[in-house]
Amino acid sequence: MAGAVAVLVAAAGCGGSSSDGSGGDAEAQGGKTYTIGVLADITGPAASGNETSVEGVKAGTYYAEREGIKIKYIVADTATNPTTALSAAQKLVTQDHVFAVIAHSAITFSAASYLTAQKVPVIGFAQDGREWFTSPNMFSITGPTIDKEVTTTMGEFFKSKGATSIASIGYSVSPQSQASALETAESARLAGVKIGYVNAQLPFGSTDVGPTVLAMKEAKIDSFFAAVDPNTAFALISGLEQQGVDIKVALLPTGYGGDLAQAGPGARRAAQGVYFSLGYQPVEMQTAATKQFQSDLKEAGITGAPTLAHYNGYISVGLLVRALKAAGADPTPASLTKALAGIHDWDGLGLYGATKYDLSQKKISTGECLFMSRLDGSTFKPVPDAIPICGDLTDEKVTLSS
Repeated sequence: MAGAVAVLVAAAGCGGSSSDGSGGDAEAQGGKTYTIGVLADITGPAASGNETSVEGVKAGTYYAEREGIKIKYIVADTATNPTTALSAAQKLVTQDHVFAVIAHSAITFSAASYLTAQKVPVIGFAQDGREWFTSPNMFSITGPTIDKEVTTTMGEFFKSKGATSIASIGYSVSPQSQASALETAESARLAGVKIGYVNAQLPFGSTDVGPTVLAMKEAKIDSFFAAVDPNTAFALISGLEQQGVDIKVALLPTGYGGDLAQAGPGARRAAQGVYFSLGYQPVEMQTAATKQFQSDLKEAGITGAPTLAHYNGYISVGLLVRALKAAGADPTPASLTKALAGIHDWDGLGLYGATKYDLSQKKISTGECLFMSRLDGSTFKPVPDAIPICGDLTDEKVTLSS
């Protein structure tokens, strides 16, 4: 589930805007309002993938109020800059006195040590690094993610759709992007699909993909996976088309829903027939969980197709609410952390379907489950045999570059 991925940038930035997340009129738990910090990439290179997480948090406050919990959130912009991210986190703690932090940033790692030292509970999407699984105060909404492990999920999907030789692409500065690209290639090999080309060293956010496209063509690949942001992914797709490469299966972990609209005017045309993986039920499935999600987005004034970050922000609030209810009559950050560690059956407000996650688990122990959709015209259509597709954990490992 690599969404936006980590990047180290030198550009200066400034963070810190405030929002008061208000839902309906439900009485808060014990009459108390919980002030939560939202650490997110509102500006900078990773903003396209993470900015809308704040809207997801806003939608989540409506769910929280129905559950009797009042949440006020204060937004801190990392500017996709490590120094700014740290100072933004420090402000949330020392000046805003937040009860907990919801983090949706490609550079959460730059503030993680500080938040851990301050014993601040952190909930969010583990998109940037392994601090989510080593810090006792940090809890990923999707449970543990692939590090060096290999599962059969991706290989089985590519093989089922007729792929015979794949390319797998990732960013050099992101451990999660690298891991996803390398794991997918190895998964394909185990499924009997040839590994034609692997490049997990692309510069973050680059659309200068000409040499990579030519290398993919030279390798005679007919399918590819790219654990990159949508702008890079669609540049690859357009480049391959211009080079006359016939792609049977293109699979992207970013770009679903509203993210496609943010990728530029030519993205929808380029994405025709492309498969998109999602760790959550796509709204097109029209389950009880997706209908409630869409209803809360609408209550929050959010129209259009949801983005991955909308899901992430919304589900993060849902996890916060569940933990607050288990944290005692008068919760503290310490009791909230303990309650989070005690959740062993998290289902993402039903958006994970039958899958449940153990939040105290640090490494994956089973095959990942992913929901696949295919863009046809203007519609994302769930793939009937892959909603979800679940594989098995293998004994194989991949090696990440330092």
